[in-house]
Amino acid sequence: MIKKELTCIGCPMGCQLTATLEDDGSFISVEGFTCPIGEKYGKEECTNPTRMVTALAHAVGSKTPLSVKTSKPIDKAKIFDCLAEIAKVDVKTPVHIGDVIISGVCGTDVNIIATKELN
Repeated sequence: MIKKELTCIGCPMGCQLTATLEDDGSFISVEGFTCPIGEKYGKEECTNPTRMVTALAHAVGSKTPLSVKTSKPIDKAKIFDCLAEIAKVDVKTPVHIGDVIISGVCGTDVNIIATKELN
C-alpha cells in the first residue's frame, strides 16, 4: 500500500489528509477530512486531479490584457497546453464578463471565459 499526504484546498480549514492507495495506484480511502468537501477532494486528487486555470489573453487594440479563466476545473496534466492555447488567441473588443474566448480548450468540454469587461 501507498500512503499519500495531502492538504485539502476545498475550504479555508486546510485539513491534512492521508490517502491510501493500492500499489498499482488505485484509490482505497482517505482520512483526516472534517467535511464532505475534504473527502471528495482527497479522492479526486488521487484519481483525477483537476485545477482551475487563470491567465491573461492578448486583447487587440487594448493596452490592457484580458483576464480569463477556465469555466470549470481542467485535468491537471493539460494545464500547460491550456495556457499555450490562451497565449495564441487575439481577443477582439468589446468583451463582457462570461464571454467564451475559447470553446472546448485542449479538446475538452471546458471553455475559456472572460473575467472582466474590455471596450
